[in-house]
Amino acid sequence: MPMDELAERLQKLRESKRPLRSRRVTSELIGLSKNALQRYERGEAVPSADALVQIADYYCVSTDYLLGRTNY
Repeated sequence: MPMDELAERLQKLRESKRPLRSRRVTSELIGLSKNALQRYERGEAVPSADALVQIADYYCVSTDYLLGRTNY
């Protein structure tokens, strides 16, 4: 999985959601630890399969989109 693409897509999704929320607040709304999204957006960590599903559900996108396998 290209980490840069995942990180970029996560950041774009978070920034496009209104109201704009911090990484910490968004992480907590998704059900992740408070700094998880920050680490994923920076490319410092890879989300587990469960975390990836939680993120995809929150943003109403597919895990394939998050992983760069599709463009929608």
